[in-house]
Amino acid sequence: MRAMRLTQPDGGRPGEWLTPANVDPPQLTDDDVIIRVSVCGVCRTDLDLVEGRLRASHYPLIPGHQIVGDIAAVGSLVRDRREGDRVGIAWINHACGECRWCRRGEENLCPYFRATGCDADGGYAEYAAAPAAFTYAIPPALDSDHAAPLLCAGAIGWRSLRLTELRDGDPLGLTGFGASAHLVLQLARHRHPNSPIYVFARSAGERAFARELGAAWAGDTTDRPPAPMAAIIDTTPAWKPIVEALPHLMPGGRLVINAIRKTNADRDELARIDYPTSLWMEREIKSVANVTRADVREMLDAAADMSIAPTIDVLPLENANEALARLRAGAAIRGATVLRVAEPSGRHVRDFPDKNTSNSAR
Repeated sequence: MRAMRLTQPDGGRPGEWLTPANVDPPQLTDDDVIIRVSVCGVCRTDLDLVEGRLRASHYPLIPGHQIVGDIAAVGSLVRDRREGDRVGIAWINHACGECRWCRRGEENLCPYFRATGCDADGGYAEYAAAPAAFTYAIPPALDSDHAAPLLCAGAIGWRSLRLTELRDGDPLGLTGFGASAHLVLQLARHRHPNSPIYVFARSAGERAFARELGAAWAGDTTDRPPAPMAAIIDTTPAWKPIVEALPHLMPGGRLVINAIRKTNADRDELARIDYPTSLWMEREIKSVANVTRADVREMLDAAADMSIAPTIDVLPLENANEALARLRAGAAIRGATVLRVAEPSGRHVRDFPDKNTSNSAR
């Protein structure tokens, strides 16, 4: 099958990290399904992987964790998925189900958490495998192209907004305005219609885009917003936006960091944090770690019910390096980028090469 593979982290120049390859399709195991990939969203976490900030469990690796496609093969123990079903695969690929965090519904914190496109090969390929229990039916109201970014950018945005504990009418801030933030803004406007939303972004294009989607105000990272905010969600890879945002929190306000890794390029900015103006008065900082299956299902349902859709740019799979390079350069991308792998096949699922083979060895 065709795939774009990462041979080693940070092993190539920007725009040359991934190598086109013809590889064997994934092996079908008893509790897995294999998906013929239609599209796979491009996430900043993919950039963290190729640049080495996030280490994979194995190399070569096929990245990609915002996958939508049709089921091509079903393991012998799977009962609730059928060939031809349109499903998604998200970042969460496995959790143990037995630890204290799983029992409390916090499987994102499970010590045995496995991630798609990091601990298991992902969707920058024609086929991808996942445990059936960690796949998601895509609501009919959502087309595959627009559903893909909801599986991570949307789901992590959903979790971030919930962790703010925002009340309707409370001002909300967003630092950065990319794939996740432009979905958070739409969610917040539906769930908290009386809350003004202030957006901080370096790019004039991003600020204009935020206003188009209903932001009450949009300014540069260092600009002063119209009023203090009850909560701020940071979606950037840098430290400066956090340092600049903290003094604009209300007493008792919460900054939620929606990022799996931060770059080291501007880490010195942290030395500018001033305790009396940035943290005192019970301001707090909370990180977001991964997503749960519930986050993904709830985001998909909310998007279908509220007609929330990402703005997307679609590129062919072979342009994965270009998509990542644009993300790294901070190029003006409105919303999210999606890689087209194959056209959705509907009921006519192409035969998977090993679909009659089921192997219990994982």
